[in-house]
Amino acid sequence: MGYRLSLLEKSPLDEYEDAAGALKRTLELAKKAERWGYHRFWLAEHHNTDKLAISSPEIVIAWILAHTHRLRVGSGGVMLQHYSPFKVAENFNQLASLAPGRVDLGIGKAPGGLPLATHALQYAIDPACKGDFADQLRQLDTWLSVPVTGEGEDSLSATPQPPQPASRFLLGASEQSARLAASLGWDFVFAAHLNADKRDISRALSAYSHDSNGKRALLAVPVIVAETPAKAASLVDNSQRYRVTDSNGQSVNVASLQQAELYIRQSTAASHQIEQRQSDVLHGTGEQVHQQLEALQAEFGIEEFVIDTPLTEPRARLRSLELLATSSVALA
Repeated sequence: MGYRLSLLEKSPLDEYEDAAGALKRTLELAKKAERWGYHRFWLAEHHNTDKLAISSPEIVIAWILAHTHRLRVGSGGVMLQHYSPFKVAENFNQLASLAPGRVDLGIGKAPGGLPLATHALQYAIDPACKGDFADQLRQLDTWLSVPVTGEGEDSLSATPQPPQPASRFLLGASEQSARLAASLGWDFVFAAHLNADKRDISRALSAYSHDSNGKRALLAVPVIVAETPAKAASLVDNSQRYRVTDSNGQSVNVASLQQAELYIRQSTAASHQIEQRQSDVLHGTGEQVHQQLEALQAEFGIEEFVIDTPLTEPRARLRSLELLATSSVALA
């Protein structure tokens, strides 16, 4: 059985490169991804880092839409906790009006950075009015569903209203997130590139399918492809990932214990918990990786994979994604 492949792009900066160079390569990758047959091209949101070039996915989405023709382009995802749900709805209604039928709105619960950035982003937000993440997501869903309050000049809606709204996705790595997505009728993407625990994946995908009357979730996975198995294995970074959860209920996934400790130093929460998180990279030749994807498809009923490449070296990243897309396995 075939399946679709989509991409998650973080726009990593190469050594001695500025953000302009990284974003130029992101655009070139999007153009190639369209030619290679990838279905979606999503931009991640990260703050206060000199390693990644995208802090405002909406801006980059518009740029890529203008330079591609068929590729669906979206966020993977917008970190909703920092923003007004009404403004996010306006942004994506604007994008969907520019490119009807090609825009995806992916929402994430994580902060996309450490506490210093979170505090700066939420400087003018009244916590009493903000609500929790589920409240914010429900507000966003309401604004995207073309509500009108009041009459005539007193009505309120998130304009402009597009001929075809952006498709809605919730990105998460838990059963709770899966059930929240299902309750709103949103598509769900399990972030296995952040949490590869098979028990968590199974519970979340089963809950989503049950609550959404059989709808299938997407699965985001880390992938490295090379010409030989040995070369692919040599490119895998085996460093452990960590999840930090504070007593305020905020959590973040980080790539090192040093980053976890930095998060704690910047946080104002009373206490913190650090746990190791499994992150298994699928790697090998194109054919070998497709065999691994087929095994995941058979186990979890996946019809679309969102590919995240942990590689930062430009040529290796590009070659990995090309080999995956152009291998002999027929895709949906």
